[in-house]
Amino acid sequence: MQWKMKCLTAYLLLTSASTFANQAADSVAPERSSGLEQKQLVTAKDWMVTAANPLATQAGADILAQGGNAIDAMVTTQLMLGLVEPQSSGIGGGAFLVYWDAKNQKLTTYDGRETAPLDATPRLFQDDNGEPLKFYDAVVGGRSVGTPGTVKLMWDTHQKYGQLEWHKLIEPVIEVATKGFEISPRLATLIENDADRLSRFATTKAYFFNPDGSPKTAGTLLKNPQYAETLTAIAKQGAKAFYQGAIADSIIETVQNAAGNPGVLAQKDFDAYSVKQREPVCSAYQSYDICGMGPPSSGALTVGQILAMTEQFDLRGWGANDARSWQVIADASQLAFADRGMYMADEDFVPMPTQGLLDKEYLKQRAQLIKPGKALATVSAGSPPWNYAQRQSMDESIELPSTSHFNVVDKQGNIVSITTTIENAFGSRLMTNGFLLNNELTDFSFRTHKEGKPIANRLEPGKRPRSSMAPTIIMQDDKPYMAIGSPGGSRIIGYVAQAIIAHTQWGMDIQQAVNQPHLLNRFGTLDIEQGTKAETLKPELEEMGFKVNVRDLNSGLHAILVQEGQLQGAADPRREGAAIGK
Repeated sequence: MQWKMKCLTAYLLLTSASTFANQAADSVAPERSSGLEQKQLVTAKDWMVTAANPLATQAGADILAQGGNAIDAMVTTQLMLGLVEPQSSGIGGGAFLVYWDAKNQKLTTYDGRETAPLDATPRLFQDDNGEPLKFYDAVVGGRSVGTPGTVKLMWDTHQKYGQLEWHKLIEPVIEVATKGFEISPRLATLIENDADRLSRFATTKAYFFNPDGSPKTAGTLLKNPQYAETLTAIAKQGAKAFYQGAIADSIIETVQNAAGNPGVLAQKDFDAYSVKQREPVCSAYQSYDICGMGPPSSGALTVGQILAMTEQFDLRGWGANDARSWQVIADASQLAFADRGMYMADEDFVPMPTQGLLDKEYLKQRAQLIKPGKALATVSAGSPPWNYAQRQSMDESIELPSTSHFNVVDKQGNIVSITTTIENAFGSRLMTNGFLLNNELTDFSFRTHKEGKPIANRLEPGKRPRSSMAPTIIMQDDKPYMAIGSPGGSRIIGYVAQAIIAHTQWGMDIQQAVNQPHLLNRFGTLDIEQGTKAETLKPELEEMGFKVNVRDLNSGLHAILVQEGQLQGAADPRREGAAIGK
C-alpha cells in the first residue's frame, strides 16, 4: 500500500501548495470556462519535479529526497511514466534532454531521438505506384518503428552525471509494475478511443483489454510483470541489456513479423545507435536567452523565430485580451512553420541554415510582413542567410499529438528539461517485454522529392526524423531562469511560445501562463481551444481574415521557475500531472 500512499501525498502536496496571485491575473487572459481542475502554483526551496502523472512525479521526488540528483530523478520519472502513461512515452521510444550542469555552469543537450533502420529505403512509406501511404496504414505495425533511444539516453547521462546507484533508481518502478497501479481516467479514455487499432495485435490486446474484449476501465488494477522483468535486466546490466540479447531480439522479431505491416529494424541498428551530445540552440528574446534542442528538433528554432518576430510588436501594451496580440502570434507562427517545412531536418544528413534562421535582421524582415489587424493571406518560406545554396521542397510530414514532458531541479541546482515520446498515442501499437514500440519513422516526409526538388525531412537510413519537441531552459544573465516544455505533436511549438509570451509579456505567473487558453496557427487555420473564453475572440479574428477552427487543444505544459532561494512549479490542468517540491 506504500506506493498508493505516495500517490495520495502527491495530490495533497499539489492541492495545498501556496499560490502567488498576480495582480493582473483576472484581466490578462481570456479565462477558462471549462470544468478542468484548477491547479495551483507549487513553491519549494530545495528541489522540484513536474511531470504528467502524480505517480511519476512522486517517484522522481522520492529519488531527490533520498539525495539523488536531477539525472537520477530523470531516470526514475521516465521509467515510471513508461508504466503509468504508456501511450505517451517509454523505453520503446526516444527523447530530447536539455541539461544545466550546475557544477560546470554549462548548458548542453542530449539527442536520444530514434533512427531510421539501415535497411530502410526511400519507398518505405509509399505504395506500389510511389504514392504516400495513408497515415495510419503506415503507423500501425512494424514499418514505422525506429531504433529506440531512451534507454541509452538515460544510461549515458547517468554514467556521466548520476549520483545514486543505477539499480536503486529502477527498483521503485519494478515494485509498482509488479504490484500494479490503477488505470487513470485519461489512460482509460485513450484505450477506449483507440480500441480498434490497439486490439489488432495479441500482446497489446491482452494488456489493455479484458478477456471479453472490452477495454479496461479507470480504477482497474493493472500489473505489468513483463515490464518488471525488463527493468530487472536493465537494472543489472545497464543499456547493454536492452540493445543486445533477448530484449533486442524480441523487439526485432516483433517488428519484422508484425502481421500485415512488417518493418526492417535489425540488430545492426541497435549496434550502431548512439546518443549525441549537441550544442543548444539559443535565441535572444527580451532580457532572456531561450535555449533548447537543435536539429533534428525544429522546436528551439521555430519557438525562437516566433518570439523574435512577435518582439517587434507591442504585445505587452495590447495584452492577452486583444485580438491583435493573437493575430501577430498566429502570423508569426505560420511564417516560422513555413521555414520549418522548407529547411529543418536532421542536420547530420541535410545542410541547414541554422544560424540564418535566427538572424535578427532576417527575422525583422519576416516580421515586416505582419500587419496588425489583417491576417496574412499567403505565406511562404523565407530566404535566410546561408552559405550553402540548395533548392529544396516543402515538407509534408504529419506529427500528431502525444508525447510527455517533465522537468527536474535538484538541490545542487542541476536542471533537467526533457521531452519524451513514442510519437502517436500508443505508438506503433506493437508491444513486447511490457512496453510499447514507437512509430517515430512516420515523422519523416512520406515523399522524398516534390517538383524535382528534395525534401529536407525525407527518409534516409540512419537518419533521425524531424521533431517538434521543444524542451527548453530559459537563461537570464547566464543563469537558468525557467525549464519548460510540452507534448502535443507539432502544436508543441505554439504551446511553449505562447506560455513564454504570457509570462514575460503579460505578467502571468507560470501556472497562469500554463492555464491560459490556447490559440494556435501552424499552416493557415487558427485553432482556438474549445470550452474557453478565448472563443469570444473568434468573430474578430475571422474579420481579420483568419479561417478559425474551435477544437480541443490538449497540451501538457510543465514548468519550473528558478528564482533566488525559491522554485515555482506548474502543471497543465488539461492532464493529470503534478508539481512536487521541498
